[in-house]
Amino acid sequence: MKVIICGAGQVGWQIARHLSGENNAVTVVDNNPDLVARATETLDVQGITGNASYPDILDAAGARDADMIIAATFSDEVNMVTCQVAHSVFAVPRKIARLRAQSYLNAIYSDLYRRDHLPIDVVISPEREVAEAALQRLASPAAFDTESFMGGEMQLLGIQLDEDCPVLNTPLRQLTDLFSTLRATVVGVRRKRTLFAPDAGDQLFAEDQIYLATHREDMTRSLEIFGKTHKKQERVVVVGGGNVGLAVAKALESRTERVRAKVIEKNRRCAELAADALERTIVLHGDGLNGDLLQEANISRADAVLAVTDDDKTNMLAAVRAKSEGCPMAICLINDPTLIPLMAPLGIDAYINPRATTVSSILRHVRHGRVRQIYSIGDAEAEVIEAQVLSTSPIAGQTIRDIGFPEGVLVGAIQKGQTVQRPIGATRVEEGDVIVIFAMASDVPEVERLLQVSITFF
Repeated sequence: MKVIICGAGQVGWQIARHLSGENNAVTVVDNNPDLVARATETLDVQGITGNASYPDILDAAGARDADMIIAATFSDEVNMVTCQVAHSVFAVPRKIARLRAQSYLNAIYSDLYRRDHLPIDVVISPEREVAEAALQRLASPAAFDTESFMGGEMQLLGIQLDEDCPVLNTPLRQLTDLFSTLRATVVGVRRKRTLFAPDAGDQLFAEDQIYLATHREDMTRSLEIFGKTHKKQERVVVVGGGNVGLAVAKALESRTERVRAKVIEKNRRCAELAADALERTIVLHGDGLNGDLLQEANISRADAVLAVTDDDKTNMLAAVRAKSEGCPMAICLINDPTLIPLMAPLGIDAYINPRATTVSSILRHVRHGRVRQIYSIGDAEAEVIEAQVLSTSPIAGQTIRDIGFPEGVLVGAIQKGQTVQRPIGATRVEEGDVIVIFAMASDVPEVERLLQVSITFF
């Protein structure tokens, strides 16, 4: 597949890294020559320096025979014009644009993106993706990472194991025997900053971070087995009243179960806009690092604090300050992945990486065939892929133990009809089944080969 990626920033670079590693012909376009040079020097991609919306630049990038264009520059307007030019001049079949301004995303203006207006096939909103990720973190407070699959029937939980975890030093094979009815599988383990897919004989140790694929109905039991409790979040303090904070507060207001939320916003204009947009949420104008203001927000009685300003260090400090004031759980928005190792030493319970959520969303639409969902783990170290099995797939008709999966791949769940099962070696994979697979980044191309996802399905 031939793909043009417009924008070589964090998101564009990561998408290029994924796609170029899977033997796609990738061209990166950016008006910053340093970013283009970084992409061409570190990845197997071509680079073009220039404004992505200019027809001659897209022509030089190979738009005449491109299969897809991904517009992920820092400008919404450039992304929109790029898709229009790609459609009108070069007839590029599939166009994806990242848009940040909420006005462009209002449902009442959705006709804007029809093929006879602005021909954008998929609109990605980082703010909305991040807000949804934040809500999932709040729904699973014992997990530092979470994502749902199979229409919400299966949940991926990232869990930090403590010294009091009751199943430490127990081989995973034995856990399967002990909890035979539990629909849950440990698909990934991070130990001393190294992520791997565990074997049946591997044991779990304190301070391990595990990724657990569990059925929605078994989530509470799964958390208890690994020493965690599942507690409802009834009082939430949101530090940051911008697009992300506002989206979270609105979603909390719309829930049927009562959640008391308070928003703290430093910018007066943003605070006023948030107060006008929210009906039942108290908005406080001030600094989320201010102890007196946190006390005014009753932070000691809150179940969780969600720090989602546009500054990583502010989010981290606000989370630490809130916990020092008695808040039991802190969730941070972190753009810089190099800061993530500091989360545990600072006592921050969970984080949201906007780049990872945006990359996951774009990849989900890039691999459009029978791949229904993709979630990127860590700094693009692994992926969790939900896909439907095709009749042409080499795995169709085989038992899981007989499939030649690479060592870095594990099947986390399988759905047959409406039933979600925990996979075992004797489970037979049939055409039409939906499977969720954990795969280290280097093994993703082989997984896609086994799933038979190819250009013929786009």
